Amino acid sequence: MVTIPEYYAGKNVLITGATGFMGKVLLEKLLRSCPGVKAVYVMVRSKAGQSPQTRITEMINCKLFEKVQEEQPDFAEKIIAVSSDLVLPELDLSKEDQSILAEKINVVFHCAATIRFNEALKDAMQLNVLATQKMVALAHRMKHLEVFLHVSTAYANCNRELIEEVVYPPHVDYRKLIDSLDWMDDELVSALTPKLLGERPNTYTYTKALAEYMVQQEAGDLNVAIIRPSIVGASWKEPFPGWIDNFNGPSGIFIAAGKGILRTMRASNDAVADLVPVDVVINATLAAAWYSGSQKHSRPRNLLVYNCTTGGINPFHWGEVEHHVISTFKRNPLEQAFRRPNVNLTSNHLINQYWIAVSHKAPAFLYDLYLRLIGREPRMMKTITRLHKAMMVLEYFTSHSWVWNNDNISMLMAQLSFEDKKVFNFDVRQLHWAEYMENYCMGTKKYVLNEELSGLPAARKHLNKLRNIRYTFNTVLVVLIWRVFIARSQMARNIWYFVVSLCFKFLSYFRASSTMR
Repeated sequence: MVTIPEYYAGKNVLITGATGFMGKVLLEKLLRSCPGVKAVYVMVRSKAGQSPQTRITEMINCKLFEKVQEEQPDFAEKIIAVSSDLVLPELDLSKEDQSILAEKINVVFHCAATIRFNEALKDAMQLNVLATQKMVALAHRMKHLEVFLHVSTAYANCNRELIEEVVYPPHVDYRKLIDSLDWMDDELVSALTPKLLGERPNTYTYTKALAEYMVQQEAGDLNVAIIRPSIVGASWKEPFPGWIDNFNGPSGIFIAAGKGILRTMRASNDAVADLVPVDVVINATLAAAWYSGSQKHSRPRNLLVYNCTTGGINPFHWGEVEHHVISTFKRNPLEQAFRRPNVNLTSNHLINQYWIAVSHKAPAFLYDLYLRLIGREPRMMKTITRLHKAMMVLEYFTSHSWVWNNDNISMLMAQLSFEDKKVFNFDVRQLHWAEYMENYCMGTKKYVLNEELSGLPAARKHLNKLRNIRYTFNTVLVVLIWRVFIARSQMARNIWYFVVSLCFKFLSYFRASSTMR
């Protein structure tokens, strides 16, 4: 059997979603670890006045591509930007580009999707289902296509407790739903959405499940594989530990905790936090396409699904996540923190609402009041509001646990050669969570917030200042409250005098002992 780099040698690969988080890492890894790849076509739309080629040029100049730049200085020549918009008819491809792709492409990685959990159903259907349908139609026209790999999500079937590596049929015919959405107005769609979602929490998971079924139904004679990652986090090892470039998912929550803005969150300490490093997902993705493509003549032509998760293999819980995030940011604080990092996880709605009022809204209101008094624009309440919206979206996933079957992932791992297991490692049994979480948190500091490590001494000094302010405030508050009780109660005065006299006696004893020594 050929190795993974040997399989991709001489191949023309097409990637959608290449400017997204996973797409970037896939592009970098493919070019760096499979240097024999002939060309990588990336479907990109114009954005903010920038052409697809300009967007790709800017993207490959970021830190993520430094390693491949050192090893292959001319790697950019293999990247071919194709102007496309997945929500437009025929993917907005020119006739010339359609012809080129049909003649040349050997492997397709369809990574593009909207990852906004609260997207309107029509919009989520456009990018997650209809765009995928158009990509499958385009794939049917590719004369030399060997494999079509579709990136889904492990939460597509989150309405089930046990999730097998199979495609589950939806309760609604996706064709009829597509036709119905064409004539429905937004108000009617909004009223219908909760009934369609059923037990699913959002349109993202629902439309990703529909897309899987659509791919299965319309694949025909295509050689198709589906990979389902869970919560994709910062890189574990490649191209370097802790790389992350966005606030999406848990990253924004980690930063808010590190800044001392997030103080409480509704989550179960014992629920499994199914985080999976992005390089693990990409290695598994490249391996899955290799297996389907290289074994297409020697195995039954069936659609393979891979649950790329960690919970059943190397479980890690939200209580542990909280511990490692807070301890990391106390040792290596973020600059200009609002308060010292400290987060309370609770599964009780009322307790969570109490702490939101006390620890989020009250300090934010007081800080904004202070900003108004000094003539500056208030901003903290707006930040807290955005944070609460993000927390509500994640609440479902931080409060539940699932069991994923990983038989196909295990089978795929067993098929790799010794060398491929090293270069394309996706064995999460080797993942040490404490080390990974520290690198993840430091990655948010370095690559998302662009904070230099040289600023750590000043950040630690600022954190100590915040600690002293908290101690002073708490002491003054306790004394004031106690003084109110003393003024109103003889018993409180007696207790106060007793405590004070006890303290004086202890100090006298301590001084006498020191003198005798």
